[in-house]
Amino acid sequence: MRYIVIYDIPDDRIRMKIADICLDYGLDRVQYSAFLGKLTRGQQKEMVKKLRRQLGKREGKILVIPIDAGAWQERVEIIQEEEE
Repeated sequence: MRYIVIYDIPDDRIRMKIADICLDYGLDRVQYSAFLGKLTRGQQKEMVKKLRRQLGKREGKILVIPIDAGAWQERVEIIQEEEE
């Protein structure tokens, strides 16, 4: 299943570690604090444990949102490339 991971973490060091965890699971960065990719249920559970452990008691919010196939098919992408 596809997942979107988005987060708002004020501590730069922790924010970078959260991004590294997302990258370690093969997720693609789609915005500065947003990642998207496919994970098995087992991978998702494992990743969430690592994210929780990394955030610990520090201030922050992390959302891991599943996207089923139907919702993915209905997505709208607007991409504007810079003209040369």
